[in-house]
Amino acid sequence: MSGKEQPKILLFNKWDTSKIEIADLGLQRVISLNPAVSIPISFGRHEHQRLKKADVNIIERLANKLMHFGKKYAKNTGRMGGKKAKTLNVVKTALEIIHLETNKNPVELLVKAIENSSPNEDTTRIVYGGVVYHVSVDVAPLRRVDLALKFIAEGVRESTYSNPQIIEEALAKEIILAANNDMSSHAIKKKNEQERIAMSSR
Repeated sequence: MSGKEQPKILLFNKWDTSKIEIADLGLQRVISLNPAVSIPISFGRHEHQRLKKADVNIIERLANKLMHFGKKYAKNTGRMGGKKAKTLNVVKTALEIIHLETNKNPVELLVKAIENSSPNEDTTRIVYGGVVYHVSVDVAPLRRVDLALKFIAEGVRESTYSNPQIIEEALAKEIILAANNDMSSHAIKKKNEQERIAMSSR
């Protein structure tokens, strides 16, 4: 085997993630595109280690967000709660739809969508002298990715709830729109709204 070249491992046996470049310098260390993974499942090994989710494959993190279909304080319940294999199949099909529509590497478009929909500013509450002030703060890189994935998942949930549109098509559409920085994307709208509120609190 020493003289032979090692076979390349492809995500879902289809997509090459080894040559994808992350343009946003702040997100390079928190978007994991591990090229040695075919099925992105970590079995929660990172769960009790601080900041370890930065090493979890971005496809798996998207699938985890899509499983949050329950109530506000019981997110991982309801029709998608805990169904990780089903959610990974949804993501896999959505990536295939994106490739058919754009003829590009769908994982690269997902990374672009995350870069475009991750907010740079947020607001926090500060109590000073018994008065509550809302102050603008910078967002940590890991939270930027979390918020971008949350916005994408929210857009998919809202567009498919009580709607005949299937979830795979909705996810593919949301990723394509966000990758193109299209204002009709739910994720881009939410990002701009959050940054506008933060700007008014400076």
